[in-house]
Amino acid sequence: MRRMDVVGTARFLTFSCYDRLPLFGNERIRDRFVEQLTCAIARHALQTLAWVVMPEHVHLIVFAPDGLPLTAFLTTLKRSVAVDVIDRWRTLKAPILPRITDDRGTSRFWQPGGGYDRNVVGDELIEKIRYIHANPIARGLVTESTGWKWSSARATPNAKTQ
Repeated sequence: MRRMDVVGTARFLTFSCYDRLPLFGNERIRDRFVEQLTCAIARHALQTLAWVVMPEHVHLIVFAPDGLPLTAFLTTLKRSVAVDVIDRWRTLKAPILPRITDDRGTSRFWQPGGGYDRNVVGDELIEKIRYIHANPIARGLVTESTGWKWSSARATPNAKTQ
């Protein structure tokens, strides 16, 4: 995937778990992702505008000052989560391991490829933030966006109505 780092625009990112499996079905794994997201945002000096962790994918809107490339941020975030979770599953001999092993014998947490990446501004940015916060409602996980712990909706004024 070719990423377009455009100064002055936010980036709407979506990345999925391997084979779209619900690898975030466990609260502790979602919590671990949120911890790693917080660390990666700070480490790479980005601003988070909205995010949500769903059972099998993540939506994220970030703003990089001066249009800095997001490749290092995404590598930091995704690799740390994958290594932590897969190592834990190996220790536990978790039954999910064969389902996340590709044809070459590599265990994968994330779907290969770059996922979805779009530069957004103005009305489209607002629409994408609302979409992210409404995602858990649309999936029937909660009745109000602020009810989903693994989302920025709790920190966003008026998110409950979005």
